[in-house]
This record gives sequence, C-alpha cells and structure tokens, in this order.
Amino acid sequence: MSAAALLEVRGLNAWYGAAHILFDLDLHVLPGEVVGLMGRNGAGKSTTLKSIMGLVPRRTGQIRFAGLDISGLATHDVARRGLGYVPEDRRVFSELTVLENLAVGRQSQRFWPDGRAAPFWTTEQLFQVFPNLAAMPDRPGGRMSGGEQQMLAVARTLMGNPLLVLLDEPSEGMAPLVVEQMVGMIRALKDQGVSILLSEQNEHFAARVCDRSYLMAQGQIHDGGMAE
Repeated sequence: MSAAALLEVRGLNAWYGAAHILFDLDLHVLPGEVVGLMGRNGAGKSTTLKSIMGLVPRRTGQIRFAGLDISGLATHDVARRGLGYVPEDRRVFSELTVLENLAVGRQSQRFWPDGRAAPFWTTEQLFQVFPNLAAMPDRPGGRMSGGEQQMLAVARTLMGNPLLVLLDEPSEGMAPLVVEQMVGMIRALKDQGVSILLSEQNEHFAARVCDRSYLMAQGQIHDGGMAE
C-alpha cells in the first residue's frame, strides 16, 4: 500500500444479508485531498462510506487509515482514530441547540502519523466557516432548514478534529444558494488541511471541489481520474 495515502482501501466487498453490494473496490485519499465518489443512486457510494466506517455488518478487504489497519474495528473505534462521517440524513439532535450539538461532537487534539499536530477546531473557528450557524447559536436543531442542518452536521463532525471526513451527498436536495455555501465550506476545510472523501451525483458540484474522482456503477469502481 502507498505510504503516502491517508486512507487506502483494497479489495473491499460488502453485503446486506445475501445481497452482494460492493465488489473488490480499490481507492485511496492522500493528505489534504478532496476525492469524489461519483455515481447514480444505487451505485454503492453510500455503502462504500458506511463500510469504511464499519457500519455494514458483513464486509471483506483491507482498510488502512493513518498507517493503521482498521478493517476489523467497530465504528466507535474507527471514529476515535480520527475518521469523521457525515451521513446523508444528517442526524442532528433536534432538541439540542447549535452550541449543544457542537459540544456533543467535541474530541481531543489529534496528530498526523508523523507526529505533527492536526487542525484543532474551536466553536469560534467553525462559526467563521459557517456564518449561518454563528447567527443562530441557541436555535434547536429541529427548527433549522435542511441546509442549516447539513452545515451543523459537518461542523459537529469537525468538533471531533478528524483527519479525514467521509461526506455523503452534501448537495442532495439543497437550494442553489446552500450548494454555493457548501462549495465554500469544502474549500475552506481543504485550506485547513482536512482530507475529504465525498459521495456525490452532481458532477458540476464535484468538479468545483474535488481534486479527482472515482466513478461507481453497480458496486464497482469503473474509473478514477482528475475532476474537470
């Protein structure tokens, strides 16, 4: 496996019951990269992210993250090693305020494999990246729009100081203005050194934020290259 890769997946297969969903997937993400996982609904993009996080009960293959084999780890142990995950359905705590949602996600400082300190996120820094959230610190999650909840879900994940974020369908169902905000957010995270693997159907959106992308269809990767 490449020593330079922050995340590297080899021969990943996954099943839901008897249904074989992913077939021998190989992919990698370098430090500081934004990588797209492109494809239509049902291509296996979300299952790929869930498999990396250990959320799919049956899987085979090797997953290495920050120099360690995490293939057999439980989801909470994967998260503790600095891999963040923002699911498509967001899952913010509807009764908690913005500040309380962020507090739930707080974890300690992390370090890169070479010992350097990784980005450490504070509430104040996140409010600079997400000015919409700064304007509503005491608003309950259940009283926010879909776009605001998406931003809160990303911000809460960043409070865990991840080395890499798995981002599932960030532009799905979002108004054009919110999509523009998501573009700015992803570019800001990249500038801070955060690596991102995102699943996406919107080719225009992916081309604006991704360094390169993989094309998925029917549970397989058919191509990998630079985003236009």
